[in-house]
Amino acid sequence: QGILREGLEDVKQFFKANGSCRLPLSPSLLVKGIVPRDCSYFNSNAVPLKLSFQNVDPLGENIRVIFKCGDDLRQDMLTLQMIRIMNKIWVQEGLDMRMVIFRCFSTGRGRGMVEMIPNAETLRKIQVEHGVTGSFKDRPLADWLQKHNPEEDEYEKAVENFIYSCAGCCVATYVLGICDRHNDNIMLKTTGHMFHIDFGRFLGHAQMFGNIKRDRAPFVFTSDMAYVINGGDKPSSRFHDFVDLCCQAYNLIRKHTHLFLNLLGLMLSCGIPELSDLEDLKYVYDALRPQDSDADATTYFTRLIESSLGSVATKLNFFIHNLAQMKFTGSDARPTLSFAPRTHTIKTSGRIRDVFLCRHERVFNPNKGYTYVVKVQRESPSEVAFVQRTFEEFQELHNKLRLLFPSSLLPSFPSRFIIGRSRGEAVAERRKEELNGYIWHLIHAAPEVAECDLIYTFFHPLPRDEKAAGTNPTPKPADATWARPLGKVGGEVKLSISYKNNKLFIMVMHIRGLPPLQDGNDPDPYVKTYLLPDPQKTTKRKTKVARKTCNPTYNEMLVYDGIPRGDLQQRELRLSVLSEEGFWENILLGEVGIRLRDLDLAQEKMGWFALGSRGHGTL
Repeated sequence: QGILREGLEDVKQFFKANGSCRLPLSPSLLVKGIVPRDCSYFNSNAVPLKLSFQNVDPLGENIRVIFKCGDDLRQDMLTLQMIRIMNKIWVQEGLDMRMVIFRCFSTGRGRGMVEMIPNAETLRKIQVEHGVTGSFKDRPLADWLQKHNPEEDEYEKAVENFIYSCAGCCVATYVLGICDRHNDNIMLKTTGHMFHIDFGRFLGHAQMFGNIKRDRAPFVFTSDMAYVINGGDKPSSRFHDFVDLCCQAYNLIRKHTHLFLNLLGLMLSCGIPELSDLEDLKYVYDALRPQDSDADATTYFTRLIESSLGSVATKLNFFIHNLAQMKFTGSDARPTLSFAPRTHTIKTSGRIRDVFLCRHERVFNPNKGYTYVVKVQRESPSEVAFVQRTFEEFQELHNKLRLLFPSSLLPSFPSRFIIGRSRGEAVAERRKEELNGYIWHLIHAAPEVAECDLIYTFFHPLPRDEKAAGTNPTPKPADATWARPLGKVGGEVKLSISYKNNKLFIMVMHIRGLPPLQDGNDPDPYVKTYLLPDPQKTTKRKTKVARKTCNPTYNEMLVYDGIPRGDLQQRELRLSVLSEEGFWENILLGEVGIRLRDLDLAQEKMGWFALGSRGHGTL
């Protein structure tokens, strides 16, 4: 900090002597001074500086940039240029992946400037709002986006941005072999756009712990990202869209394999250590697999997504990074509440005179459970507000207060653990009484506790509270929301069917809307096909088994070889979806028969087919 302050004095003297200058980052940025109070540094290896310059335009905001010394930013510039070209290819093909591509400029040997993207936070900061083990939890990213996009349509738009940009990042980082991926160099904007920063390692040059590669997964795609996409912890049809986007984006880049190899080949002689010989180019060639068909590449990338999602190593890497960063956290970093978008104080909100927990209400979204309605009365006699908080949010408040104050100043918190069902009506009623006593003691505690920002932020209305202010909606009956809808019981399967060189190709892509099993659990579905007539049962083909899901993704190719075109007119594809039951007989979840004479197989046919009992399916 001291070195930074000394350096800023030199910069101030420069502006006194010269008046203004253009930033190397972009000649259009004209600045006239530095803002020392807004300057700081980051805790990564090279300790980059966060600098804030005064804009010459009196109506313009301060211009914030990062200055790095110790990293070869030519590599970052090259990586960003490759990602920019990928984005142009996608946009030209009508696929906008909502990529965030920032400016980066090398100003000398081992130094340069990087643009700062506003309204963005690192995944680490988002995850540690849920504690140091936040990287192992599924909800932090979704909760953070919900906090900054309280309206339903805003949140849906943010999730859509997340799905597209996350898919683009997965493809780009895999093709370019970008390594050293931890939660401090992946960022998320409040609008849902995800992007990567700090490209100090690429083309597969991973950091090592002894003989172990630090980047074990093909790319960073974790369960908390899948949670945002699915809208919960179970696969949904939106995950199908994400996989399709990834595979489509990957195949579009593969068509331009030679362009990327030529551009990177031109840079072999420029002295970037990680791009110095043909082996580095071979990494990109192997990643793009130009010898594969689009269908084979789709299957390959789907397996990469599954591998990344199943990787515990990525989350462990994030967790280790959280621990490593804890030692850098300054004493001025005050704890905040993960569900509150901003901090409120006694000055901004007005003194609280009384709080009373009126009732509990059953909620069904985003999870089934109970919320507690608290009446908050301020000293202004007419000002009464109602806020809704869950038990987990009360518990978070208490945990954050314990970081600031000794236990002797705080009331005891009700126990989380209750024998029996912890979400039942009786438990909610008992917790209501205990929480009422807890909050009464809180606002009558010592002034440093009762008047602290955490408490005033907790009791400040959120947008979700304003929607239901003072109301007591009748809870939905459980069977209305949670019972299985009648009617469509079989779901749908998405297939791509094509015929070439006496071979029939059936790509089993996704299934959506499968019914749960009779015991209420999700099935373990797989697909089985026969090409009828088949008295000897020689045409059986099967996919892998997906575990515990009603919306599985497969992207597996089933091939029938040696089928003359004339035979196709007489054949019927019989497709069944079954749930694997171990020692018991597998359960039929739905089936469809497709007459091949009804399809014009001169070109690929892709679409959804309804599953049901025996019958002929329509596209």
